[in-house]
Amino acid sequence: MGSGDSGALLADAVYTQLLDRIFSGALPPGSPLSVPALAAELDVSRSPVRESVQRLIYDGLAVHIPHAGAKVAQLDQESVLDVMQVREVLDGLAAREATLRAAPGDIARLDELISRQEELLGRTPEPHVEAALDLEFHTEVRALTANAALIDALRRLDAQAHLYRSALWSSQHNRELAVREHRAILAAIDAGDARAAQGAASAHVASLMVRMRRWPAARRAAGR
Repeated sequence: MGSGDSGALLADAVYTQLLDRIFSGALPPGSPLSVPALAAELDVSRSPVRESVQRLIYDGLAVHIPHAGAKVAQLDQESVLDVMQVREVLDGLAAREATLRAAPGDIARLDELISRQEELLGRTPEPHVEAALDLEFHTEVRALTANAALIDALRRLDAQAHLYRSALWSSQHNRELAVREHRAILAAIDAGDARAAQGAASAHVASLMVRMRRWPAARRAAGR
């Protein structure tokens, strides 16, 4: 393996660590992303950290503030809903294309992911764990399309919405609805009904948008 390959692997590893910290809440919105400080903390050179921070900015998970450096992005509800509107169309397209390409092994892998989600429904909610499983399910569906442009667009969109949407997984009702909707998408893919898969995936995102609008009000009503 050449030095270039090693550097790319190190940059990927650093990026994954920073992504995990953002998604887990260890680096909450507004947190500074100081390259020197992170490099010292992770015991790596500044180059892979600098590259990783630039990737976070590209993905919409971080922003560069003049004279202040990079910070974890702070997204409000309306910004996230704008992202979700685009996802509604593109996730429908992804499910349609995935249906046309899915092999039995692919369907079995998606079924296993949903089964893991269903098992968690009987336990105390773990929002970040369940949000990660949700992201994995959608990522697997999109990967089946073999459309690099579509996959990259949806990866960036979902990354931006992921932080805001993860709170939905603390509600039992929202958890059950999301998993049921995943089952509907998979059932259509399994049946080979591309149009139904497209409709189920688009409807899932549209329903998520409604629940996201309701969620802040529901939390305030509950005194949380």
